[in-house]
Amino acid sequence: MVLIGNIGCQSDMTHLKRPLTVPLRNRILAAARELFYRDGINAVSVDAIAAAAGTNKMSVYRNFPSKDDLILAYLDDLAAESEAVWDAARAAHPDDPDAQLRHLLREVARMATHGNCRGCAVANAAVELAERKHPARRIVEAHKRRTRERLVALCREAGYLKPESVADEIFLLVEGARSSVQSVGPAGPASRLVALAEALLADAPRKPRRK
Repeated sequence: MVLIGNIGCQSDMTHLKRPLTVPLRNRILAAARELFYRDGINAVSVDAIAAAAGTNKMSVYRNFPSKDDLILAYLDDLAAESEAVWDAARAAHPDDPDAQLRHLLREVARMATHGNCRGCAVANAAVELAERKHPARRIVEAHKRRTRERLVALCREAGYLKPESVADEIFLLVEGARSSVQSVGPAGPASRLVALAEALLADAPRKPRRK
């Protein structure tokens, strides 16, 4: 599950072995996704991914010519999943941007305090892939920019007078909450994410609501 800017966490990682009926490429990508998130991109070898996918190294390279290609597919997969969650928030609260925003924040808080959470998978990748010219950096940066733009648009639709400022504060709250999970655990500041965001939104100036 991923949310605002890949806010959520990966699913339970106790089932790394995928059924052999699942297409091989999908098994490889699922194994890479779980291992990259749990252990870190740089720490995971292609051999480990092959073993988790129930195949061999040669088969991995037939589907993904290099580890970098697998990393790109991993990040593309996360970005696509994030888009789907935004769509789900709109579907759950049509024509109500305020409710959509709060829906997303509740989901963020729920996933950030999940026992398996290691923060934002996309942000983690950005830390590991420090080389600015790495092709995956473009995906990371585009995804984060897109997240901010969507937050700004949602805050503007909800009637906040300074949508950019409100969106940036929410963005930083979310990023900080996910980061704190890795250092002080889910009972730390992340557990107060919704309350802090609600206070921020309550204090933010808005256009008068229509009666």
